[in-house]
This record gives sequence, C-alpha cells and structure tokens, in this order.
Amino acid sequence: MPDTVVADPRPASTVVVLRDSSAGPEVVMVRRHEGSVFMGGAYVFPGGRVDAADRDGDPSWCDGIEHAVAQLAGVDRADAIAYHVAAARELFEEAGVLVARIAAGEIISLAGDAHERFKQYRSDVHSSASTFRAVMEREGLRLAFDALVVLAHWVTPPIDTRQFDTRFFVTRVPPNQWPAHDQTETTHGLWLTPARAIAEATNGDIVLPPPTWTTLRELERFTSVEAALAWARSRRVVRRQPKLVDERGRRMLLLPGDPLYREVEDPEQPAETRFVLVDKRWRAERSDH
Repeated sequence: MPDTVVADPRPASTVVVLRDSSAGPEVVMVRRHEGSVFMGGAYVFPGGRVDAADRDGDPSWCDGIEHAVAQLAGVDRADAIAYHVAAARELFEEAGVLVARIAAGEIISLAGDAHERFKQYRSDVHSSASTFRAVMEREGLRLAFDALVVLAHWVTPPIDTRQFDTRFFVTRVPPNQWPAHDQTETTHGLWLTPARAIAEATNGDIVLPPPTWTTLRELERFTSVEAALAWARSRRVVRRQPKLVDERGRRMLLLPGDPLYREVEDPEQPAETRFVLVDKRWRAERSDH
C-alpha cells in the first residue's frame, strides 16, 4: 500500500475531560460515526481540526492568553491561541462541555434554564448557524484557556490525505455540566476509567486509535484528577509521529523509541511502542526494548 506524503498536516485540537470517581479518574469517550471518513467507529476524545474562525486575530473574548502561549512555546502566538479556541469549541460541539467564565469569574453552570439554551447554541455552532464567538459574546462569557492543560502532541503519519497535527489538552469537567455526544459526528458517549477503556479495547468491544490508547495508558496510573493534572502541567511534551512499516507481512505503526524506530527518542516512552493492524484494527503490542 503506497504512502501519500502530506507536506502540511492540518492543525487540530483534542480535549481529555476527567472527573473523579470511586474507581479513580474517569474520562469522557465519544464514538465516531461509522460513516466518518477519519476514525469512523472508533472511541476517541472530543476534538477536531482548527477552523478559520478559530484564528480571527482578536482574542479579547478569551482569558488565559499568556498561559496558552506559554504552554505552546515554540508555536506562533496566533496559532497557539487558535489551538485553544478550537479545543474549547470542539469540546462544546462534540461533548456539550463549555470551558468559559461568567463575568464574576466562575466557570459557567449549564444547569436549570441554561441547559436548553446552550443545547440550542451547540446545535447552532455545529451547523454554522452561529459562530462560537457570537455565542460567547451574546452570553457575556470569556473562554477559559487556563482551564486547558497541554497533555500531548501527535502528528498522524502520512498514510492518506488526512493528516493532522494535533495538540491534546486535559481538563476537569466543570461543575454542573454533563457531557453528552452530539448525535451527528458521534453516536455514543461514555465515562470510563482508562483501565476499563483499555480492557474493553483489548477484548474487542471498542476500537481505540493508537494515540487514544497511549494517552489512556499514561493516565491509568493516577488515583485522582488533580494528580493527573499535576503530571500534565509538569511533563515535557514532545512531538510524537508514528512511523508506518511493513515487516514480514505485518503492517505496524511504531512509536518513537521502539526497537525499529530508534532515530527519534521519547523521554516518556509509552508501555506499548507498536500497533499491529489486525482485522482492520490497530492492536497494541509491547516490543522487546
């Protein structure tokens, strides 16, 4: 199968939403529609590409701008802001979670009368009947960039024409907000502990793309949301771009640090550094380091 080189991958943002539970931190997973061109049928974190409207050049409706620029050091200032706007917008569109502050400084509650109003706003933004910024300004809200912590940086390998340069963020679900899938791009939504999600993928009950699997594996060890957020704030995020190889009839995606992908190092090498394509699904596999 020939590879298609994409010289300019599209910027995208993904958000890992966490909550505490008696079993440890749980994460919101949404199932991509089977008809989706990209990752159809897979369980993923809410997210999508950075749109033109996400980079309107005027961030006056946003809080935490310097936080956003600092945690994406090395990225152009306008691009860093656009990644954060896209993260907040996609999180609202795909999961109904809104990381925005009211005038008093608190993250908005979507309880009571606000629930139906923002449900309609969500539909309007998704259908392009309204812009995300217009909704925020109509409600007197400001996006809370400082509620988003950069978690990872993934670039899809050039295996087709859909290549993405994605920044993963992590946040705690705001009080009085209840994530729900959008019933358009996604068809199901679940709260799962990372360990449960990995177990279900191992059993073949759900499909997890390699970056999703790896992120869940990294979060699996934490016993509280605060511990996971503290780790995310302190880690050194590196660019991870899997390498596609064919070896003895097996098609594999290798992560940096795998024995067959030593030319790139990863300071926090994942437990599984390779994924093997079996029955059209990527199966995680530990290599002999």
